[in-house]
Amino acid sequence: MDPKTPPVDDVLTVPDPVAAAAAAMLPDGLVAAGADGIVTSVNPRAAQMLRQPADAFVGLDIREALPLETRNGESWWAMTDPWNGLRTRTGHREKLLQLPSGLELLVTARYLRSGRAGPLSAVLVSLRDAEGRRRAELDHAALISTIAHELRSPLTGVKGFTSTLRRRWSQFTEEQRLTMLEAIDADADRLTRLITDLLDVSRIDAGRLRIHEVPLTTRDILTRHVERHVNAGQDAQDFTVTVAAGAEEIYADPDRLDQVLSNLLENAVRHKAACVTLEAAPWEGPTGPGVMLSVSDDGTGIPSEQRRAVFSRFWHGPSGGGTGLGLYIVRGVVEAHGGWAEIDDAPGGGAVVRAFFPGEMV
Repeated sequence: MDPKTPPVDDVLTVPDPVAAAAAAMLPDGLVAAGADGIVTSVNPRAAQMLRQPADAFVGLDIREALPLETRNGESWWAMTDPWNGLRTRTGHREKLLQLPSGLELLVTARYLRSGRAGPLSAVLVSLRDAEGRRRAELDHAALISTIAHELRSPLTGVKGFTSTLRRRWSQFTEEQRLTMLEAIDADADRLTRLITDLLDVSRIDAGRLRIHEVPLTTRDILTRHVERHVNAGQDAQDFTVTVAAGAEEIYADPDRLDQVLSNLLENAVRHKAACVTLEAAPWEGPTGPGVMLSVSDDGTGIPSEQRRAVFSRFWHGPSGGGTGLGLYIVRGVVEAHGGWAEIDDAPGGGAVVRAFFPGEMV
């Protein structure tokens, strides 16, 4: 050991007023007990989480004050036993435990010892509210449930048509076979989109969505997306495309921009009454100039109190269709480009979704 480095015991020795002030400032709960297991201090956050005043715990055995259990109902203290267990053990990493009341906590423990493998001198237990993790788990469970539900329909169609064709191929006319194959192809495309959405949501959540920006011709891209809807049966007169001077070129990842426009157009078509308008205009954003893309419809619009939730996962409009992931992905993709997305009232009624893409990065 470096002679200038104080021993562990000296490092951990802090004047009581300083230690108390530091513990009170911690965002997590902290419960401290001496070598005998008697609780010596409980910081305000721990008292808040345990829903009792700190004085109610001081003087109790920590195993009585915090009867922590695993999800199987086993005593965590009996399993870890800092008093009679291995002396080389200095604590435990964060673990999800619960109290007999059912309150779930994320618990981390530190065992202070006198020297290496020496006798126990104190036990520190850090408590963190598990509500955030529980919400994240519920969100993931809801995502899996939603995707599983959406996958079931096209899979059923693919399975039904392929099974029927395989067993009764000779009984169908060429036209009937072609119709079934087209249905299979459409269901396969839908499955691909759903899987892509699931992967993109995971990448957005993890902050690992990759973007490769290149200069793109704005009008060509907008027109191509309109043509897709026209080819799918929409009336060409239902769409209006406007590209203002200065917005002829946009810097974006071509695949990701297609994803944004596809989701915005599908959303607008679902809610339109007569017309969908696609606009591109130059815009001065907080990080410099860029292009603002706007997709608006003349439907019923989005109530102002719901707009905050529009870009969240599983949001469904009045129609209730889709997975509820489209606008969440739109925001994630646009923000990955360094831009932002918003929703507002369209000038002629209905709703308009705007997505700002910054200009070329120098």
